[in-house]
Amino acid sequence: MIIIGIFETPYMIFTELITDLQNQLKRDLAQIRFMLKKNPAMGYTKIVEIGKEVGKRYNIKLVVNFPKEGRIEEFDMYGKRDLSLIIDQERKRFPIDRQLIKDKAIEILGDVKTEDAYMYENKEGVRVFTNKWKIDILPHSVHIWTEFDENVTKFCDWLMENAYQMKKQES
Repeated sequence: MIIIGIFETPYMIFTELITDLQNQLKRDLAQIRFMLKKNPAMGYTKIVEIGKEVGKRYNIKLVVNFPKEGRIEEFDMYGKRDLSLIIDQERKRFPIDRQLIKDKAIEILGDVKTEDAYMYENKEGVRVFTNKWKIDILPHSVHIWTEFDENVTKFCDWLMENAYQMKKQES
């Protein structure tokens, strides 16, 4: 068998980012739990700060969200769902066709619905959703409102590389 060309392994920045976030949150979990008991606002602030610090390492504004009451007490789920990644606040268009994002979502995630979203003021976006969760994909950010199972993680890795053109930085 002859292989022509070099096949580059995809850079799984989303996988790396969430693993890093989960490790940092786990490392500081005792302090976070203590702060949440004494002063929930301080505990939440600590979680947000950890997200920001991890995000900086990837040149991303990373926001850990708790959209439903009680989720902040689900310590084992920290960094495993409900994240916002702001990549480039100035970007209004995707570098690839929206249809490609929708097709890839269906290919990787299976039984999901897709639609154009946030289509105003020369902006564009895509929403991928089921009856239980959604992912909002905008040219400048992605908001993941679900748990990161293997397929969601794979799709987000694909998005980071293709829709956001994030490549591994050479050291």
